[in-house]
Amino acid sequence: MGVIVHNVHIQYADACPNVSSRAFFYGMRAFRIALFCMVLFSAFTLKAQVAGLTSYAVLDIPRSPRSASLGMDFLALPTASLDATLDNPSLIDSSHSGHASIGYMGLSRGTNFGHLAYGRRIGNVGNFVFGLSFCSFGSFDGYNEEEVSFGKFYASDYIFSIGWGRAIDSNFSIGASFKPIYSHYESYSAFAISFDVAVRYVSTNRLFAATLIGRSIGAQIVTFDNKVERMPFELAAGLSYKLKNAPFRFFFNAAELQRWDLRYNDALNPTEETDPFTGEITRQSDFAAFADKMGRHIQVGVELNIGSSFFARVGYNYRKAVEMKAADVLNVSGFSFGIGFTFKGFEFAYAHNNYHLWQAPNYISITTDLNRFFGK
Repeated sequence: MGVIVHNVHIQYADACPNVSSRAFFYGMRAFRIALFCMVLFSAFTLKAQVAGLTSYAVLDIPRSPRSASLGMDFLALPTASLDATLDNPSLIDSSHSGHASIGYMGLSRGTNFGHLAYGRRIGNVGNFVFGLSFCSFGSFDGYNEEEVSFGKFYASDYIFSIGWGRAIDSNFSIGASFKPIYSHYESYSAFAISFDVAVRYVSTNRLFAATLIGRSIGAQIVTFDNKVERMPFELAAGLSYKLKNAPFRFFFNAAELQRWDLRYNDALNPTEETDPFTGEITRQSDFAAFADKMGRHIQVGVELNIGSSFFARVGYNYRKAVEMKAADVLNVSGFSFGIGFTFKGFEFAYAHNNYHLWQAPNYISITTDLNRFFGK
């Protein structure tokens, strides 16, 4: 790995004499260290990570309505708006310098999620995106152990992020983001650090894009009650392809690659049933079990581009569909849709994501180039 990266560095530095070779060398060395950490965490979580036993699920919420409308947590794209870089740092490039984004998502009654982001190119060091995300869980009525009310209390998470991205050549780019997380629930506080590391490939004709990403690599530094909680580490990959002569781009993501079996025992949706009269156990066939396990990793979506100024999107997440379905009710869980359009230099995006019957959050974001108003 080191030899390959070193060779790429030499070729890129020779081809682009205006780029500081020293800055690029240190950037690549930091990226290689991050990649090593990603592989190490992946190997560890093959045995250690169990569904439902990690904390900081707020890190799994997509910031971009475009991602959410396609039923995904991140996207593989040739180019993307600023908010999408918060989900995948390898998308960060010089086009984001001076851009700003604001977004909001209503998760459920009293729970709100939002972000602010700003992009800036800094000399030869690379391209940066600075962000702040918050998740407020609202107010709660507080009681002590004697059931005496002591008023209301609040709970919230705050995520600060610094994302960095840089092109290796005309096809490959890399990115990483550093995310300190502060949580305050009533009188309890915790602090953690998290990293995302990603690499992206874009074909020369810009029709195909692919990415590999390690998300939520990190650890809890300050605990709530002296018990260290695991971060929701994920190794994932994604790709997209736009038809050459049609306005459609297709998306495919493979999530949670560090763990094959994402299923768990669900009393409402069991994988095996027992006949109450005969005691005979009916189990899934091997093929059905294999298809179910594989399907929980897969997310698919499609985007329709009308005149480069209006977009319609729809996606499907099988894992959400099977885990959130309700018996004897038409199941729309796992489906998502959204639109996006540009108007007078502003890019608007909206998404509706069906989690289950009683929770379907709506995302909205606005992105613009501040250079139009204040200059570069």
